[in-house]
Amino acid sequence: MIEKKRRSIVKTISWRTIGTIDTIIISWIVVGNVNFAVTIGGVELFTKMALYFLHERAWNKSNFGRIEDTPIEYEI
Repeated sequence: MIEKKRRSIVKTISWRTIGTIDTIIISWIVVGNVNFAVTIGGVELFTKMALYFLHERAWNKSNFGRIEDTPIEYEI
């Protein structure tokens, strides 16, 4: 099975949205300043999105842990 780049992009965006919200909340708790927390989250959003996309595409090229589908032959 082959995944299109579009699937990786949508997965990247959805995952980073969750991750960035988490980072903003943690930063806000640690730093105590919501503006600084949003700044940290904004920077982190773009760097980690690019890293995740590259990571996802590299794994998509790897066959590690995959099993090739074999067609079922029916006897008549």
